[in-house]
Amino acid sequence: MFWFLLITMVVVVAAVTLAVVGGGDSEVLPDVAPEELVDPLPDARPVDRADVEALRLPVGVRGYRMADVDDVLVRLGAELAERDARIAELEEALAGAAADGDGEGGRA
Repeated sequence: MFWFLLITMVVVVAAVTLAVVGGGDSEVLPDVAPEELVDPLPDARPVDRADVEALRLPVGVRGYRMADVDDVLVRLGAELAERDARIAELEEALAGAAADGDGEGGRA
């Protein structure tokens, strides 16, 4: 009985090994093409919160693909810098308009 179980186990292990390895020239699993980032961020308008929430970066062998992440972060950083500059410009214009309004009101 012992020999029967031992031979059966060796046959099962050999069959599983051949199935996994492929047993010949044919590949069991084809090579997978690496994921590429298809930039979903809009070019025609500024990026909004929904665009960032919908963004999914491709995963590489050891995590996210650094080049794709760097590209997205550079773009988001540039757009945030543009918005910050525009906000500062508008706040300065508002402060100037408020100062002009206060000055004219005191003369009357």
